[in-house]
Amino acid sequence: MMPDTTAVLPWRIAEPLTPERYGQVLRRAIFDCCKWHIQVEGRHVLCPFPLLLDRAEWVGLARRAEELAREALEAEGELLTRTDLHHELGLPRSLRQCLASSGGAAPTCGTVRVMRFDFHWTTDGWRISEANMDVAGGYIEASGVTQLFADAYPGCRIAGDPAGALGAAFRRYLGAGARVGMMHLTVHVEDRQIMLYLARRMQEHGLVTCLFSPRQLQFPHGAAAAASDDGGALDGLFRFFPAEWLPQLPAQTGWPKLARGGRTLTCNPAYAVLTQSKRFPVVWDRLATPLPTWRTLLPETCCPRRVGCLDQDDWVLKPALGHEGHNIGIRGVTGTADWLRIRRQARWTPDAWVAQRRFKTLAVPTPEGILYPCLGVYVIDGHAAGTYVRVASRPLIDDRSREIALLIAPSNVEGTSHVA
Repeated sequence: MMPDTTAVLPWRIAEPLTPERYGQVLRRAIFDCCKWHIQVEGRHVLCPFPLLLDRAEWVGLARRAEELAREALEAEGELLTRTDLHHELGLPRSLRQCLASSGGAAPTCGTVRVMRFDFHWTTDGWRISEANMDVAGGYIEASGVTQLFADAYPGCRIAGDPAGALGAAFRRYLGAGARVGMMHLTVHVEDRQIMLYLARRMQEHGLVTCLFSPRQLQFPHGAAAAASDDGGALDGLFRFFPAEWLPQLPAQTGWPKLARGGRTLTCNPAYAVLTQSKRFPVVWDRLATPLPTWRTLLPETCCPRRVGCLDQDDWVLKPALGHEGHNIGIRGVTGTADWLRIRRQARWTPDAWVAQRRFKTLAVPTPEGILYPCLGVYVIDGHAAGTYVRVASRPLIDDRSREIALLIAPSNVEGTSHVA
């Protein structure tokens, strides 16, 4: 079935940059923004044209994202005390034990919070497919690269600067000169480029940064430190390492203090995984938190055992804890072999999966063919802070997807849905 390209869309595509100007943007992205990952499947990962969104549409999106964030924090506070529900969230046993065995220790301070909600335009308006409550990427593209495109399109501006907002939040809570540790897998180029860029942006706010591997984490006397050459005691900690991977670290790292008992301000403490889990909706009806915005924007989501037949077009299968679209099964979109494997795993271990009602995402015609956008809206300390946008030639966003800058355009800025 061909995608519907005649429906009214909330965005439009601007005319592409000339090859010369696009080359300039790519070079600045590499050297000024640490964007080293520039190709996917032999094509430039970055589209040579931006997506234009009217300001009024952005204001509405931002408001929805902020409401989602507020409700999520309320639910998180309740879930911290509802350890009876943690098993149903599909968390690893050692992480559940960490969250349940407080020993009287208070939750680790998490006043700096980053969330990213993935919005899609559908036949029913805006809907979200998931939320990144624990670890969210895309800072380089959402901040530095998008600003490069804004410079090339007069009259347009960026929706926000999540990298700058993150640095400002740490500065606000810790003060100038504070040492912020930035924990990430140092052997992964994709992770390293993000952390180097964020370190530069934090330094603009008068912060001192220390990049280190998760295995170099320490918690002497309950305060975080990094056992690296430029490490030592830390005033704040930014974790770019998913919570469900923490139990793989050596015991001497003291990783449980990222959830409870840690005395160092931590951006997204490990208990953020409580709402990161895609099985979060499975426990909604047993919470006192009402979650009206979540219930409106997230499609029906349930345990796969509640679906009579998984081999249907109207359900999407997802692992409870997954990243970059890995192991997402959509019948007719996911390759046949992968779909059969995912369906089998969801049947065998349903408590580690969810079935989510499929919505119809609307595509946008572009100079490079039909593309399906996904707008990741950041909320940092309760305020919408920008967007990371990915596009794909099929209605599934994964590690094969490309990236596109989103600009807020005045209503008199012309866009185009195609190029002759």
